[in-house]
Amino acid sequence: MKIIILGAGQVGGTVAANLTSEDNDITVVDRESQILQGLQDRLDLRTVVGNATYPAVLERAGADDADMVIAVTDSDEANMVACQISATLFRTPSKIARVRAVEHLSHPQIFAPDALPIDVLISPEQLVTQYVRRLIEHPGALQVMDFAAGRVRLVGVRAYYGGPLVGQELRTLREHVPGVQTRVAAIYRRGSAIIPEGDTVLEAGDEVFFVAARKNIRAVMSELRRLDKPVKRIMLAGGGNIGMRLAKSLETKYQVKLIEQNPQRCRAIADELKKTIVLRGDAADEDLLLEENIENTDVFCALTNDDEANILSAMLAKRRGARTVMALINRAAYVDLIQSSDDIDVAISPQQATIGSLLAHIRRGDVATVHSLRRGAAEAIEAIAHGDSGSSEVIGRRIDQIRLPRGTTIGAIVRGEEVVMAHHDTVIEPEDHVILFLVDKSRLSDVEKLFSVGVTFL
Repeated sequence: MKIIILGAGQVGGTVAANLTSEDNDITVVDRESQILQGLQDRLDLRTVVGNATYPAVLERAGADDADMVIAVTDSDEANMVACQISATLFRTPSKIARVRAVEHLSHPQIFAPDALPIDVLISPEQLVTQYVRRLIEHPGALQVMDFAAGRVRLVGVRAYYGGPLVGQELRTLREHVPGVQTRVAAIYRRGSAIIPEGDTVLEAGDEVFFVAARKNIRAVMSELRRLDKPVKRIMLAGGGNIGMRLAKSLETKYQVKLIEQNPQRCRAIADELKKTIVLRGDAADEDLLLEENIENTDVFCALTNDDEANILSAMLAKRRGARTVMALINRAAYVDLIQSSDDIDVAISPQQATIGSLLAHIRRGDVATVHSLRRGAAEAIEAIAHGDSGSSEVIGRRIDQIRLPRGTTIGAIVRGEEVVMAHHDTVIEPEDHVILFLVDKSRLSDVEKLFSVGVTFL
């Protein structure tokens, strides 16, 4: 596929890295030649220096025969105009734009086909807000991912000493939680992936990904670790778009405090929010945290635009008694560093939250949902089985008859409103939503071929 990425920032660079590894023809456009040179040095792609809203620049980037334009510059307006020009002048088939301002997103009629011709809107703030909210709903989880409109979830959790299933074979899980449908999709032990079998013995420290219906997640987590108490008190650091959105979505159910340094922003947030306590100050101010009873806080979440400030305030909150701390971190190197330490429970990467949403619209075959895992090394996807036993390689076959690529497991199947946990003798039916876990993302094209109908991939 020939794809033009407009904007070489954190999101654009992450998207480019993901797509070049999948044999796409990628061109990146940005005003900063130095940033483009850095991308070109480490990735197999073309670059064009220039303004993404100029027709001549888009033409140099190959817009005449591009299959897709992904506009992820720092400017909403530039992204929208670039998509308009791509549609009007170059008839680009697929146009994706990052739009962050609530003032734009709250008027969906702007993005109708006869107005601004944008096929897919990506809002990182909205995606991160949903991501954090799911983590708060399931205390102790490392990642929580929705499939099939939330009917089934893939949850990542670290196994601890004392968990009833730790030291036991996986096949005993059914005895531990009778009547609960669940399946372990993958295990990471000391950084290496293990494909789960019935005789696999869980060890303390294992990172376990399991699939379950939403209502059963807490029961399965209790087998892997001591359950945390439900969340009541939340403290947010940073009143930007993400902080305010998150506070708004949480304040009706939880006791929320929000810390913001800028006095004008504080007043604007206080006017917008109804129940949240808005505090003016520095989230890395130890006296302020102690004054606001940080030791009784269930979740502390640092969401400013400054990675270092987020890391420091989250570490301080943890050391002063906050039960769970999360930090929003843009730099990939920092994410890896934090994930390997015990000072911060969850590192939230906006790029990884955004890339999954983008990939769902780029994948071949009918892929409804994509979640990027393990900093992009693994993926969980929801693929829809179309056709019949004659035109599809999966329909009408038992799972043990399907030639799944190495390192790929089928965790669950959503059939209408029913969630079916995958077993070796489960038969795939037409229009099933199949939840797959790919330990090795490089095998993705093989999975796409399996779920393609007829001659699509000849």
